Amino acid sequence: MTQFMMIFRSTPLANVQLSPEQIQASIQTWTEWIGNLAAQGNFVSTNRIGFEGKTVKPNNIITEGPYAEVKEVVGGYMLVKANSLDEAVELAQGCPILKIGGHVEVRNIMALN
Repeated sequence: MTQFMMIFRSTPLANVQLSPEQIQASIQTWTEWIGNLAAQGNFVSTNRIGFEGKTVKPNNIITEGPYAEVKEVVGGYMLVKANSLDEAVELAQGCPILKIGGHVEVRNIMALN
């Protein structure tokens, strides 16, 4: 099996306040989806990406915040195992971020040999 990275992207929802129940329901949906991938032997690892950061550019230019000039944010990523890119894309189709208008970028991982 080959490893693939799923990159979770979405547009921030300004002034949206979720209730504790809505937050818990979202967490449960993600937990179930990841649990299903793990049960099938496809899950490798995942993490959320924080909101704090800096961007390093050529000529020693450092700017505050990651991707400050774009309207879309990368909220996290996941590594999965699949037999092909098409299979990895099929796994991504169950991602909860799709239900809120986000999208999943699926990329192959290339070994550095």
